[in-house]
Amino acid sequence: MTEAASDTTEAEGGRRIAVLGEMLELGDEAVEAHREMGRFAAERGVDLVIGVGGDLAKQLALTAGAAGVPDIALVGDNATAAAYLQSILRPGDVVLVKASRGGQLWQIAQALTGQPVTSL
Repeated sequence: MTEAASDTTEAEGGRRIAVLGEMLELGDEAVEAHREMGRFAAERGVDLVIGVGGDLAKQLALTAGAAGVPDIALVGDNATAAAYLQSILRPGDVVLVKASRGGQLWQIAQALTGQPVTSL
């Protein structure tokens, strides 16, 4: 996420939205790594973090909120994330979608851009 966030530009008047899924296969480091991403989102000035998934996504989103991200949301799956985004997006918003490949978060981007939703 660090490389993607540094390349993200903000459209004038828009919000910075990070849709972040669980990073898989981190082992014993998983919880702290997700909390670090929440803190990083706050440091980068993200306006809304949407955590997608289970307990690890919850850790990420709650830590982001505690670190200063003004709005957080937690959803259980990609379809719900896409529906939520479609209901709140405004012109000028910039959306970053990032997770492990196993999270298949590309499905959210596909849904938002009207493409057929694919899976592994």
